[in-house]
Amino acid sequence: MVDGARSADPLRIGLWLESDGPGGAELVVFRMAEELRRRGHHVVPMGPAKGVGWLGAKFRDVGFAPRVFTLRRPLDWACLRDLVTQIRRDQLDLVHSHEFTMAVYGAAAGLVAGRPHVTTMHGNQTMTVALRRRIALRWAFRRSAATIAVSAETRRHLDAALGLAPGVLQVILNGVPDRRGDPIPIRRELGVGPDELLLVAIGNLDTRKGHIFLLQALQQLRGAGLQTPWRVAIAGGRGGDQREALEAFASRHGFQDRLHLLTQREDIPNLLAAADVFAMPSLWEGLPLALLEAMLAGKAIVASRVSGIPEAVTDGVEGLLATPGEVASLSQALGRLLSDSGLRTRLGTTALARAKREFTVEAMVDAYERCYRAALA
Repeated sequence: MVDGARSADPLRIGLWLESDGPGGAELVVFRMAEELRRRGHHVVPMGPAKGVGWLGAKFRDVGFAPRVFTLRRPLDWACLRDLVTQIRRDQLDLVHSHEFTMAVYGAAAGLVAGRPHVTTMHGNQTMTVALRRRIALRWAFRRSAATIAVSAETRRHLDAALGLAPGVLQVILNGVPDRRGDPIPIRRELGVGPDELLLVAIGNLDTRKGHIFLLQALQQLRGAGLQTPWRVAIAGGRGGDQREALEAFASRHGFQDRLHLLTQREDIPNLLAAADVFAMPSLWEGLPLALLEAMLAGKAIVASRVSGIPEAVTDGVEGLLATPGEVASLSQALGRLLSDSGLRTRLGTTALARAKREFTVEAMVDAYERCYRAALA
């Protein structure tokens, strides 16, 4: 903990995000707001007026007064005017925007209002596909006091896609709270038998999360004669367009009774506590919160060797890494974990120790506070 960061004068901070549905960036912003408030800062969150309302409701439940913005078209001067007005009305010392849309609009509003602007990019690799987006991001980065990536891999992607000079982007790793869960309600709900192992994956039911590869790997293990009984639960957040494909695959191969697709869950600590193995077969990520939460829960992990995941999990140390999209690689790693309780225990213990050192909310907010002070200096 940085004592100087806490002892300095409290700040008025705007935390702005373009989306408000269940997701990693949304949880980062929410947890940042709680920790910054605990340290004495005044935090004003902002999200879309036409969103799903999930994040705004979470903020209101714990006593924040979130603001909303309305974006009527991609280039909306009225929205920019409203954001500048909001900065002045809330008497913000600085604005901290997250992801593409608010990076651009936040940088512009901060420039007009004469307030420093900080940007955090969470690892959405599709945001740089269009030339107009690359131009807009480069402009926003130049007008931000600091621009942050949540992993070194995210920084490398943005450096290459935008042609950035070294040092434009810095890395602040995501952090998660240490929340103990109760395994009993989940194992009872899912009907997990005393001899069954429960695999848990967390992530929206989207293609990039790679849940289908997890099911294919399990089917491959079944075909190879795996004797360990198992169930798999996928906590699918807001859902997604892969639900039918996942259900159809499990039904086609006769294990639909062992697949549990769970959406809109607020009991993630309980799910992790109930898990014997945590799986993240993603095709790309930033630095995923669910992975860090599994580490802090002391779980045996198998995950894709992609994006920021190897920055948190060293293969064979804190977990096992598989080649993204390669079912055979994932199947091999899963087979090792499912058949070796000693390996599961060793990997989970090492993952927990590293998470406590490096991936806590407190460590993340320490770094952001230093960034804020530097922006205001």
